Amino acid sequence: MLALGRLLELTLAGREPAEKIQLTQAGVRLHWLAEGALEVTPPASDDDGFDLLLSAGIHGNETAPIELLDSLLQSIAGGHFKPRVRLLFLLGNPPAMRRGERFIDQDINRLFNGRHADASGYEALRACELERLAANFFSQPGRTRLHYDMHTAIRGSQIEQFALYPYSPERLHSRLELARLQAAGITAVLLQSKVGITFSSYTYACLDAEAFTLELGKARPFGQNKGVNLQQLEDHLQSLIEGTEASLDGQVLDVLQLFQVAREVIKHSDAFRLHLPADVENFSELPLGYLLAEDIAGTRWIIEEPGARIIFPNPKVKNGLRAGLLVVPVSVD
Repeated sequence: MLALGRLLELTLAGREPAEKIQLTQAGVRLHWLAEGALEVTPPASDDDGFDLLLSAGIHGNETAPIELLDSLLQSIAGGHFKPRVRLLFLLGNPPAMRRGERFIDQDINRLFNGRHADASGYEALRACELERLAANFFSQPGRTRLHYDMHTAIRGSQIEQFALYPYSPERLHSRLELARLQAAGITAVLLQSKVGITFSSYTYACLDAEAFTLELGKARPFGQNKGVNLQQLEDHLQSLIEGTEASLDGQVLDVLQLFQVAREVIKHSDAFRLHLPADVENFSELPLGYLLAEDIAGTRWIIEEPGARIIFPNPKVKNGLRAGLLVVPVSVD
């Protein structure tokens, strides 16, 4: 297997490869762009006009999707299957991956869409670099653009594998992409209601890509992910890469549940209190009238939406950031 196929090994060791460009026997080019960044280009005769960005490790302790990308890349570098799409593999936060921690100084997934310009430290620099790498990759006109930013959660979830669909006021949701997610084993999609500051929000709003944050189970250390079943996702990604994806025209979205963001819970001060158990799971339903959170100046979040559920509750975020999302179910139609 080509040395560049061991991107994860190089990244965890903090090594720069001696050769930056290598070719497989089938003429597929592997190009090391920066730490944790590798571009894969098929021969022009095999190119289906599809650009696929696969990112993981934005949080360094979310290892299952990192291992998934490693498996796909090693299969390509070893000649086990041949891509018909351009690919960009990105391992988002290498120093945090090496430490087995979520981040070094701050959450990198709150620094996109220009937020890194108002921050300092490693994660701010890396967010800027990831934006540049993604923008360069998606710069060729007339091509299909898709980005999956893959994560695992710090807590359990009543719906284990779900996606977040970014928002842009100028764009409509794609039924084809929802069908793709269903085929990949995703069982719920959260439709966001404002432009975000995550990596997928940046590629969706600024680079005209279809983009999703995928939550794929609970975070575990490297080598301990047998409890995270990503086989359906891996099989579907391989079909996308090989250009063998089955037709999804008219696909019935009978498994997929859709949710819409009703409200964000923003932590304004150190006085913020979230009235939930520390081990509460994502998608836990909250009763009407429930006092969810309190903050300074008498700020209170009381549940007013029938069927409301909590996503990503985290009272330890920095002041000014989101400490949770309230979502409600909506019709697929």
